[in-house]
Amino acid sequence: MDQPAALLVSELPPDFARWDELLALILRAFAYMDGVIDPPSSARLLTPENLMSKAGQETAFLAVENGQVVGCIFALERAKDFYVGKLAVEPGLQGRGIGGRLMQAVEDFARRRGKHAIELQTRIELAANHAAFARLGFREIARTAHEGYDRPTSITMRKALS
Repeated sequence: MDQPAALLVSELPPDFARWDELLALILRAFAYMDGVIDPPSSARLLTPENLMSKAGQETAFLAVENGQVVGCIFALERAKDFYVGKLAVEPGLQGRGIGGRLMQAVEDFARRRGKHAIELQTRIELAANHAAFARLGFREIARTAHEGYDRPTSITMRKALS
């Protein structure tokens, strides 16, 4: 009987060229938000070109299984912490710990860079995401509104790194 291939989580390689595939993964992972969050996800504004640009300004990590990209996360270094965004896991593989492995890669990277926290935002409507991030050790620190909205649209969550 064949053994399942190991999941490999690593920093995006400098010669990465599978931008269309990475974008498609992000769009599939964020598709469940369509019609749920207001305003719509900024993932809809991504193109292969601006995703490549994003990767040039931030540190990205990939989860790869059987040669397929099954997850990603981007981390923007700031003065005292890292801001995490575009955490995406192939929808059919969610619940297997891939997101947790990607988040752990960012945490380890942040510690190596001398940072003591990571921060993210999640939409107000996505209660399951709030709970998932809380299980990973994140705590709500603020609620903010997108431009033009008179109500909170996002929750900022932070995790202190020991």
